[in-house]
This record gives sequence, structure tokens and C-alpha cells, in this order.
Amino acid sequence: MRFVCLTSTGIDSPVATYMMARYGEVVMVHADNRPFIDEKEIERFKALVSHLTKKINRESKIYVLDHGKGLSAIKKECRSVYTCILCKRLLLKYASLLAEKEKADAIVTGDSLGQVASQTLRNMMVEQHGIKTPVLRPLIGFDKEEIVGLAKEIGTYDLSIKRSVPCSAVPKHPSTRADLKRVLFEEKKLQVNALVESIVDGAKVFKL
Repeated sequence: MRFVCLTSTGIDSPVATYMMARYGEVVMVHADNRPFIDEKEIERFKALVSHLTKKINRESKIYVLDHGKGLSAIKKECRSVYTCILCKRLLLKYASLLAEKEKADAIVTGDSLGQVASQTLRNMMVEQHGIKTPVLRPLIGFDKEEIVGLAKEIGTYDLSIKRSVPCSAVPKHPSTRADLKRVLFEEKKLQVNALVESIVDGAKVFKL
């Protein structure tokens, strides 16, 4: 099997990527959130993914996407309360397009239930709406302590906690029970298909 894994510098998604690498080939997709994150974030990602590929013991293909472009469009055009949900929908759309390109069987995320606004059950259903590629969430039943334990076990924890500045695009009061119709209404403001294709077409691709 082949999986497109949304892999950030956070604690959760590298663990999810590692877990699914036991079942098949992984293609990692990283959303570069600059300018909403500090300039050193991409270097932290490279260090983390270098360790992860060694741990997986297999060469992996990596896409780095200019998600800052997508976030900028969301911040400019859409109601701030839906920023996190619209952000996640963009990520899943990138991943779905790349899954088609890479002939992958599924998308993998580091979601676990209820840890942040985008990970309530209601919001996950809204985020996934219209995504044709299956979305796997191997950490869905784990709590934070368990995920941290796994991250320490595979050696990614210390690399993940070096992340010093949170994403500045996150609103003060994100929606935790989003209405699908309202989210789709906001998303229409983005000309989303053209935006997603533009960002995926401009991806930086490398192998480790």
C-alpha cells in the first residue's frame, strides 16, 4: 500500500506517519505555513523528517507546499472563526490531489479526538466532506500522554518540541461545531480548486 501522510513538525503527525510506514510506502506532505510561523520552521521539518526516514529505514518522497499562500487567502476572504477548518480542508484537498498523482491508497493525518478545534468529531466530518480519498487517523483513540510516549519511543519528540512559535493564523475563538453549509459558503470565496492546484503545482519535491 501507499499513503500520503500530512506531516508537520508537531508531535502527532510524525508518529502517525511512522505507524503507517509499517503497512506500506509513505509520501510525506508538509505545509509550509510561513509567514504565519517563524523562518526556522522549515529547517526543523527537514531535521525531523531526516530522522523519521532513518527510523522507517526506507527512502521517502517529500512534498513541501506553500500553505502560507492558502492561509493568506483564508485570512483575507473568510470569517476568522472558520480559519482552522478551512485550513484543514485545504490540507486534505492537497493530499487528495497528490494521492491521485502518486497512486496512493489513502491519506494519513495525525488527528486525535478533541485535542484542538479542528479535531472535534463534528469538525472532522466537516473537514473531510467531499474528499474522495480515504482518510486514515491512526491516533484517533490515543490521548496526548500516549502520543507523547510513542514520539519519545521513536525519537521524534525532542525534535518536535523545538517548535517555538505557534501558528499566528489561528483565531482567538475557532469554531468547534462548524456548520457544513456555512463552511462551504466561506470556502467558495477562495476559488478553492484553482488555489489548491496552484499550490500543489508549485510544490518543492525531494527524497530522503
